[in-house]
Amino acid sequence: MWQSYIKHFKNYLRLERSFSDNSVQAYIRDTEKLAEYLELATINLSPADIKEEHLLAFLKYLSELGLSAHTQARMLSGIKAFYKYLILENEITEDPTELIEAPRLPRKLPDVLSYEEIEQILQAIDHSTPEGTRNRAIIEVLYSSGLRVSELVGLQLTFCYFDIGFIRILGKGDKVRLVPIGKEAIRYTQLYLDHVRSEIEAKKESEDIVFLNRRGGQLSRVMVFLIIKDAAEKAGISKNVSPHTFRHSFATHLIEGGASLRAVQEMLGHESITTTEIYTHLDRDYLRQIITEFHPRK
Repeated sequence: MWQSYIKHFKNYLRLERSFSDNSVQAYIRDTEKLAEYLELATINLSPADIKEEHLLAFLKYLSELGLSAHTQARMLSGIKAFYKYLILENEITEDPTELIEAPRLPRKLPDVLSYEEIEQILQAIDHSTPEGTRNRAIIEVLYSSGLRVSELVGLQLTFCYFDIGFIRILGKGDKVRLVPIGKEAIRYTQLYLDHVRSEIEAKKESEDIVFLNRRGGQLSRVMVFLIIKDAAEKAGISKNVSPHTFRHSFATHLIEGGASLRAVQEMLGHESITTTEIYTHLDRDYLRQIITEFHPRK
């Protein structure tokens, strides 16, 4: 239903507006994300039947995925262009985007890091110390798999399936999900396990926990916050960086790179878009492919 409209919109941008290939791809990607959301939410309407309420629900969904106001505003811009095109082509008489304002950009810098900033933070860590080796692995895992800080500190050795590139996560409400983990995150976590954790005598209750403190206990969430804050400051990053920043960056970089909303939703461990929809898991090979294709650190 939507593909025909999008195809003609693409031709309009390229031939009549003479937009660059990158600009055309960005506008089309934004419009396709809206179409994908509507399909996931089982809203079977054509572009001509979409109302303001549907678009507001889409923006709310993007916000719940952790996308910054800046990213939401950019995507809304693409969708507004699509509906202006439909007006020009007399496909619709009223523009459902007309009264929708872009999400207000926060006065403070958004809590999403660029890939370059993440690299700066990783490079600022002192890898010559046991704590530095551990902290590098922590940040690699946070960004590679988009974990909540509570999920990271609770990560178990028996739930790490590095041979197939997945970790098993116990999320909110004790819901279990399998999440892909990138090669760099595996490499640095294995370094930590082999050369640092193996030298620590784990407390009985922490024997299966991946990341330990010096005394062999499970790291607290506060400790991870302090590790992240310290690394960001040493890297000269002025943004307000927390463990959740890496989760937001994970989602933003994947979606802006072209990953499907559904795949990112599942990897983040979010509930299904509608409460009535039966939650079906995506094929694990597909999730692995999403990380390989769209994640900056693979």
